[in-house]
Amino acid sequence: QVQLVESGGGLVQPGGSLNLACAASGTGVGINVMGWYRQAPGMQRELVATITRGGITYYADSVKGRFTISRDNGKNTVYLRMNSVKPEDTAVYYCKVDRWGTNYWGKGTLVTVSA
Repeated sequence: QVQLVESGGGLVQPGGSLNLACAASGTGVGINVMGWYRQAPGMQRELVATITRGGITYYADSVKGRFTISRDNGKNTVYLRMNSVKPEDTAVYYCKVDRWGTNYWGKGTLVTVSA
């Protein structure tokens, strides 16, 4: 089993920055892709960014050039650096990891972009 705990959400002004972190407890053996998803009110959950164990990244077009995903394999932790945030980035951000083909989700952390 893998338990995920996200942190770092909160209120940020448009144009500001925010750092999210997601720590996976339990064994890290077998964890391959780690990623961030988000769900805005009334919307479906959508992919934000993913990163493989080897460091290959993928970004949604809406965040490309503004957000950076990274991970620390030794700490089983994935990060999301959010720069130049916009009101449309407001959402609950969820961490997801793939371990041996099984997906595990965190409970989410709320990010609100507002002046």
